[in-house]
Amino acid sequence: MRSSVFLASLLVMAVMGLGGIVAEHSSFVASAQETAASTSEVKIDNFVFGPAAITVPVGTTVTWINRDDIPHTVVSTEKVFKSKVLDTDEKFSYTFTKAGEYPYFCSIHPKMTGKVVVQ
Repeated sequence: MRSSVFLASLLVMAVMGLGGIVAEHSSFVASAQETAASTSEVKIDNFVFGPAAITVPVGTTVTWINRDDIPHTVVSTEKVFKSKVLDTDEKFSYTFTKAGEYPYFCSIHPKMTGKVVVQ
């Protein structure tokens, strides 16, 4: 009888321990997903913003990277953000704190356009 109670106690402790491990793992995965969701990247190459339109959650930092051999800018049509002239491999980042649509363009090459949708 004692051994049955002892084995049952061990089984309960083992299950509780596994539950804690699973909970910790789930918390870690959720944290990693939140971190991944808080940044987004737009490449500037061949006179194109790629992707041309992105949708991100509020609080996301978007980083534009100029991969072109030509200088470019990233300028909000609503004057919300404006980069300096970006040479090859230079970056510009902006954190979106409000929901809405944010169209932008390159002031050097105005036919280059893009949009960030923040939800």
